[in-house]
Amino acid sequence: MSRFDQAKMLMKMRKVQKELQKELVRGEAGDGAVVVEVNGEMKIKKVTIEASSVDTDDIGQLERWVEEAVREAIAASQKLAQEKMQPMLGNLGNLGL
Repeated sequence: MSRFDQAKMLMKMRKVQKELQKELVRGEAGDGAVVVEVNGEMKIKKVTIEASSVDTDDIGQLERWVEEAVREAIAASQKLAQEKMQPMLGNLGNLGL
């Protein structure tokens, strides 16, 4: 792979990373009582809790829903990143990475 091809590949990777910063995926738990939005870089952007669906006498349930929604959103974010980066991963060996 020539230096030009390497530079071109790195530019494509940076472009995909910028796209991933803007893409949002969701994780939900408790039938939508808790919704977590995460970008393609696995950074939490928003947490929404539907107050009417939460039993304040059972905070443990709310905590489990938050954990579940975060795990689901992170997994979706990882899958999204993998799908976006997959076409370029085969060429990384040629870059010496």
